[in-house]
Amino acid sequence: MAFHEVRFPTNLSFGALGGPQRRTEVVTLVNGFEERNTPWAHARRRYDAGLGLRSLDDIADVIAFFEARQGQLHGFRWKDWADYRSARPSEAVHHADQVIGTGDGVATRFSLVKTYASGTQSYQRPIRKPVAQTVLVALSGGVLQEGVDYDVDTTLGEVIFPQAPEVGVEVTAGFEFDVPVRFDTDQIQTSMAGFKAGEVPNVPVVEVRV
Repeated sequence: MAFHEVRFPTNLSFGALGGPQRRTEVVTLVNGFEERNTPWAHARRRYDAGLGLRSLDDIADVIAFFEARQGQLHGFRWKDWADYRSARPSEAVHHADQVIGTGDGVATRFSLVKTYASGTQSYQRPIRKPVAQTVLVALSGGVLQEGVDYDVDTTLGEVIFPQAPEVGVEVTAGFEFDVPVRFDTDQIQTSMAGFKAGEVPNVPVVEVRV
């Protein structure tokens, strides 16, 4: 599956409607109790890029981006303005935002994750598309320098060390990230008259697994 390492224009994704979607299978038993299960380990996000369009130039930019991706064929990066960094919205990215692993003296690659916690429950989301030059890494609180102490694979979402962290050393990271998506349609319908009257095209975008 082809993926283009290019981001959908952020001025157009700002204002888009969307967020995470789960799939839960619910079976109601004869006694009224329920059995619930899910085939998905991770949520899948959906967005409507049409809601971020404000001018005819915006429509032209979306059509150009759509054509360059050949509709649904090629994936791309998407900035989810409601959830695009390791820290809380009111806080700056910090090297201690997320624990991404513990050294065992052997592993040199650590995958970026973001943990969502509520009460005693938590969920770890894999982060596959970090934004270049935003990833901050520390070992047991000691801040490291990118390009010297570690490298970042921005296509897979991995931090790579030249030497494996020692046993028991906590690896933490802070970062901004994009969502890997594709268009969820092979057709965009627009009307210049309708747009001027306040109507916008429907441009569905869906997260892809990478």
